[in-house]
Amino acid sequence: MHYMPITLPFLVMLFFLFALLVVVVELRIMRYAYENIGVGQRHMFALLLFSFLGSYVNIPIAHLPSEPVVSNQVISYFGMAYVVPLVEQWPGTVLAVNIGGAVIPTLLSIYLVFKNKLFAKALLGVALVTVVVHWMAHPVPGVGIAEPVFVPPLVTVIVALVISRRHAPALAYVAGSLGTLIGADLLNLGEVQGLGAPVASIGGAGKFDGIFLTGLIAVLLASVLTRRRAATRVAEAL
Repeated sequence: MHYMPITLPFLVMLFFLFALLVVVVELRIMRYAYENIGVGQRHMFALLLFSFLGSYVNIPIAHLPSEPVVSNQVISYFGMAYVVPLVEQWPGTVLAVNIGGAVIPTLLSIYLVFKNKLFAKALLGVALVTVVVHWMAHPVPGVGIAEPVFVPPLVTVIVALVISRRHAPALAYVAGSLGTLIGADLLNLGEVQGLGAPVASIGGAGKFDGIFLTGLIAVLLASVLTRRRAATRVAEAL
């Protein structure tokens, strides 16, 4: 199934933020940004771009019992406009996994955990973000489960800095991505049926924007922390 989870203006905004980040890094304003995240600059940007493009693709994994569904609408929630695709003769709610909002972030999170040996810290970070996101997430008729878009990025920054400043960037990505998927989607699967959503996408509408912003925040956090560390080293050398 192919459709964009949010409306064009918000997609353009997310892509603009991504493009701005690329330009800033290419100008070497953030040349230290990847020293402390565990992924090379080119690879990280490629993964973020694939995540953005992958939000268009949903892989069906189950069909919930047939019931009337909402179709061809744009539903607003906490300032974000989510797209309900046009459907005809739909069998009910299809449970799917979003490539850009679930598959890629999960695989990258697993890599970062093993790369940085963050097993216990990642478990704690994911648990804390899961609790907050689950508390903030709400069923939205026609869309599925959604939470305020800036909750995952802001919570992950605080959690990551408290648990480990050294590994804060990688920890922010892991905790933000997995915490959002678990807290908003997996723990609310029982709420999906009855919302009239033609597609209930894990990592899709209602979560993708927050997860994508979490990736951008992780990169920015990496830049700030590593630049401070570099400045400290120079000061100590003098």
